[in-house]
Amino acid sequence: MNITPKNPNSNTNESALTHFDSSGQAHMVDVGKKAETHRIAIATGKITMLQTTLNLIQQGNAKKGDVLGIARIAAIQASKKTADLIPLCHPMGLTSVAVTFDIDEVNSSILCTVTTETYGKTGVEMEALTAVSVGLLTIYDMCKAADRGMVISDIKVLEKHGGKSGDWVVEK
Repeated sequence: MNITPKNPNSNTNESALTHFDSSGQAHMVDVGKKAETHRIAIATGKITMLQTTLNLIQQGNAKKGDVLGIARIAAIQASKKTADLIPLCHPMGLTSVAVTFDIDEVNSSILCTVTTETYGKTGVEMEALTAVSVGLLTIYDMCKAADRGMVISDIKVLEKHGGKSGDWVVEK
């Protein structure tokens, strides 16, 4: 299957698919000539579960241990392994990864938010998204014996800062 990149002279708002060359073949984008800038990305996602499962997590009574503590470490580890998981992603020297979990009692869910930072030539959105995904998957893995119906949803980038394209914040 050949995918032809968008015509740069097109009047649409769509961006070109940068991970394909002029003949439609996948390639890793050359960032060699780009300036190093301070780059930040914030991503989020949630996992919804039974109230009894949320209670187990909050009380620290899950059979496999401290669910949120282990999920935090998994998210950080995943952010550092993103280039190993996403084929055309550049390896990054992350300078900071922060992971928070916010419990929503009313909706019986946990919101995971990850902020990634670097000084580099390419953004860190993929690292933030990977961290959120693996953090939530870890919660699922640790609690699936109690609740196989958990739902992971709403994984998205909230903000990105730095680089040639500047700042971007999701519309609310």
